Amino acid sequence: MKPKDAAALILLAAVWGGSFLFIRMAVPSFCPLPLVAGRVSLAALALAAVVAALRRPVELRANARGLLVLGATNAAIPFTLISWAELHLSAALASTLNATVPLFSALLSVLWLRERVTGRRVAGLLLGVAGVAVLVGWSPLPLNAATVLSVLAMLGATLCYAFAGVYTRRRMQGASTWTLALGQQVAAAAWLAGPALARMPAARPPAQAVGAVIGIALLSTALAYVLYFHLIARIGPTRTYTVTYIVPCFGMAWGALFLGEPVTGGMFAGLALILSSVLLVNEVKLGGAVKWLRARLPIFRAPLPIARAAVDASAADCVSC
Repeated sequence: MKPKDAAALILLAAVWGGSFLFIRMAVPSFCPLPLVAGRVSLAALALAAVVAALRRPVELRANARGLLVLGATNAAIPFTLISWAELHLSAALASTLNATVPLFSALLSVLWLRERVTGRRVAGLLLGVAGVAVLVGWSPLPLNAATVLSVLAMLGATLCYAFAGVYTRRRMQGASTWTLALGQQVAAAAWLAGPALARMPAARPPAQAVGAVIGIALLSTALAYVLYFHLIARIGPTRTYTVTYIVPCFGMAWGALFLGEPVTGGMFAGLALILSSVLLVNEVKLGGAVKWLRARLPIFRAPLPIARAAVDASAADCVSC
């Protein structure tokens, strides 16, 4: 991998890790559906402006069917599930659960692409289940129905992401980076427009929540998906998927820095089991993986007050959720 591709991968992990922070800040005020609709609509407008300024060719009509599938499975559905889950989960815990994407990707590759099933892959899947159990059972959150349903929502979101990755590899190889990035957001906005209008928040969201929506739209969506599809085209989907190894590190760091969320031993233990399972399932050698993961989990002590204030609104304030 060339240095500029590695830098793009790290940047992608940073902005995607930031998405969990932005969601945690905004969702109590906006509620999931309006938040996600605003996210993809602003991202679509930003990408359209960039495409027009750079005069990049896009082929939305020719790829309409595939873009509708990606808009649903790579944006509308997983974004909504994650936003609902973060009414009850911390940004750090949600981002760590997001590391299960490669597990589902490997499972779908076996079922859809007819890749071989080995004992190592089966062991890896079982280890991944154990990692999720440790992560949830050892978290500071109460193990109640809301927590369990939120964890299931996160796993549903990661399954959607895995499906979208395999679908892109199988059905959308001829589409350009800009077509995929812009078309996916336009399609997601179309899917969400009606449901979001029916669930608008009763009160005006505070400035911090509005700023979080702008951040997640421009950085964690528009910029992120340009980087994502660019990397798939340059280094292939397998190497691009390694971004999910790093996203939880940034998710924990941003949550600790800006929201004062605790980074617990259970998170490290669960993440270690999940990442080990990913290596087994994808039959990755450990030497390079250790170098890749080492020294990427900074722990911060004091939260920044602006972000913390946005989260102080309880999930119970989201009356229309």
